[in-house]
Amino acid sequence: MDAIKINANPRTPGKSGARAARRAKEVPAVLYGNGFEPVTFQIPELDMRPLIYTAETHRVELTVEGETYDCILKDYDMHPVTDRTYHADFLVLRAGETLTMTVPVQYRGTPIGVKEGGDLDVYRNEITVVVLPKDIPSHIDVDVSGLGIGDSVHIQDVDLPEGVVFDGTENVTLAIVSAPRLEVEEVDEDVDVLGAAGADPDDADDVPATEQG
Repeated sequence: MDAIKINANPRTPGKSGARAARRAKEVPAVLYGNGFEPVTFQIPELDMRPLIYTAETHRVELTVEGETYDCILKDYDMHPVTDRTYHADFLVLRAGETLTMTVPVQYRGTPIGVKEGGDLDVYRNEITVVVLPKDIPSHIDVDVSGLGIGDSVHIQDVDLPEGVVFDGTENVTLAIVSAPRLEVEEVDEDVDVLGAAGADPDDADDVPATEQG
């Protein structure tokens, strides 16, 4: 897996340093790990996009003040209004030390049931795995081409890459092919749909239902 190289700037820990980073169009971030002294830094917002808007997992070669760290993006927060990245957490990788992380799922093929008119309903776009840094997959492939209507694929059905273990014991459903949805018949315009009440729609208030008292 190719690593994305990012040159970051150090920042002052705390809220004031985070606010200063955001004013400079940069993302306040922290690099951490078990027994690792946290490193606070800030990254240009544009440099975060390849890590967020992707269907792949990426390793990161993060350089702060001349020191380079092998890490992954562990978590991030988006501003609810502006959609700007508000904060990011990076996890340092150490050879021989397992980690728990989420990996994107990519579904391959067109299910037989979809060709027959069904719909592929996806329940999981990522799964949590336990893995060594050297075995981190960019994604997990799931072949759904053989699924008929009513068939589903579970995590236990997936051939995980060597060195990758599913984090959990339950048989998690990833996707299912559902039966074709019934089409709603069109109502004849001449049929009285008002029922016994016989209300005249012209008598209704001309405001959305949510605004009616």
